[in-house]
Amino acid sequence: MKDSRKGKRVLIYSHDSFGLGHLRRCREIAHTLAEAHKALSVLILSGSPIIGSFDFRARVDFVRVPGVIKLRNGDYTSLALHIDIEQTMEMRASIIEHTAKAFDPHLFIVDKEPLGLRGEVEGTLAMLHQRGTPCVLGLRDVMDEPGLLAPEWERKQVVPALARYYDDIWVYGLPQVCDPLEGIDLPDSVRKKMTYTGYLRRSMPEAGAQVTLEKIGEPYILVTAGGGGDGEAIIDWVLRAYEGDAEMPYPALLVLGPFMNSEVQADLQARVARLPNVEAITFEARIENLVDRAVGMVCMGGYNTFCEVLSFDKRALVVPRTEPRMEQHIRASRAQDLGLIRMLRDDGVRDARLMATALRNLPQQSRPSEVVIPGLLDGARNVVRLADHWLEQGGSGLSLAEATQGQA
Repeated sequence: MKDSRKGKRVLIYSHDSFGLGHLRRCREIAHTLAEAHKALSVLILSGSPIIGSFDFRARVDFVRVPGVIKLRNGDYTSLALHIDIEQTMEMRASIIEHTAKAFDPHLFIVDKEPLGLRGEVEGTLAMLHQRGTPCVLGLRDVMDEPGLLAPEWERKQVVPALARYYDDIWVYGLPQVCDPLEGIDLPDSVRKKMTYTGYLRRSMPEAGAQVTLEKIGEPYILVTAGGGGDGEAIIDWVLRAYEGDAEMPYPALLVLGPFMNSEVQADLQARVARLPNVEAITFEARIENLVDRAVGMVCMGGYNTFCEVLSFDKRALVVPRTEPRMEQHIRASRAQDLGLIRMLRDDGVRDARLMATALRNLPQQSRPSEVVIPGLLDGARNVVRLADHWLEQGGSGLSLAEATQGQA
């Protein structure tokens, strides 16, 4: 039978300005689609400054737009170019639209930001919509607390855009954890476009060089700070626990993150050097290898890390951040209620003995697999199924939820 996806193309937009979360989720989706269909090509649009540090499967590639970074006051500035932000945004929007025209995708997937960073994707959405290209919005399981998300989306005029441009909305999670659009006044026509996929299962990467540990043995407790831009507190707290308790039963491997401030990183590395049972690295693109070898994890609770905890069935102690968004705290508190992880709140004091006790208890926690939640890790399978609907139908004007309504 002739492959109906032969020569098909998927374009994915990731609005990254800082951090690793959006890029890693989009990369996982791209790999999932390319692995499922051998004739499918996927192109990722991203502003991540370290996208080139990651490996990509055959038929998956990326276009990097000029990077921007969000300042503490909420404004954006160019990451590397000495031009003003308006010029940078014009360049990004132009590159995105011209890439979409040339690539001519059969499906366009937008990650998290319905109109892109500062609206940079709206022109592309309008162009592709006019061409009849199906457009999908992909949302992580938790966006933010409703009281903050609703006014933000109203200011950005997001809801009219959802009705105007998008054929489907995929939520990479489950309603038992969170409805990411709770509190948003959505018309029924938009709500009907929403499908919960389950979480995106992670697997071991293809063979490649693994991190060689120089000081510590296995198993270890893996401590991750995400991209590292705001991960100093969790690393400091764990270090103080090891500095105050020389008899910790397991060593610790710290992954500081590529965006951690260099001075902060140097200070933390100096403290690590004085501890015989703690080792630190800055970044590992194939972090799944490190997760697999760990007895447990201490993490901040971002979406990708949570997927790794579930996928590798790791006992986890989650210390969520609460600024600038409550996303991690909401995810961690719901996951704790379900018995999937244990959460430790950062009270600002960060008592070393409290962390030491939590680390000692970590290996005795229940594993996530001991909680039965149907569909929890079905994300990859469902993303393929959802994408197939549009790639095979060529866009029917109905969301998959509507198209399959009433079917078994």
